[in-house]
Amino acid sequence: MDNLDLFINLIVIILLIPTIIYVYQLDKNLNLMRENQSELFKLIEALNEATYKAENSIPKLKTVTENSSNNLKEVVDSAKELKNDLMFINERADNLADRLEGAIKNGRQIKESSIEMAPYSQKTKEDERSEAEMELLKALRSIK
Repeated sequence: MDNLDLFINLIVIILLIPTIIYVYQLDKNLNLMRENQSELFKLIEALNEATYKAENSIPKLKTVTENSSNNLKEVVDSAKELKNDLMFINERADNLADRLEGAIKNGRQIKESSIEMAPYSQKTKEDERSEAEMELLKALRSIK
């Protein structure tokens, strides 16, 4: 029996050695945690404060977002009105350009008929005016 007791005691000793090492490491870690407990509490308090500030900032942020959204909507509505006005002005300018072009054609026809009847001479003020009208027409067409 002595051998059996000795064998069991050896097994217990062998098993106790890793247990003692583990307990020593655990004690060391617990002591370290106790030493840093105040820092951990400070960290938790800072986290709680940051969470509180974030929760209080959400309604303010929501209000600012709604105001910005309303202001942006007003700007967009104003831009739509301006777009409609510009489209109307553009249509009127097109109509005016067409009318001007018709008037110039009529003026040329009248001028050509008067030139055929009159002898050829130097350029008149009417010739210069028709050239200016042509330049104006070109400028209006380039805007389209």
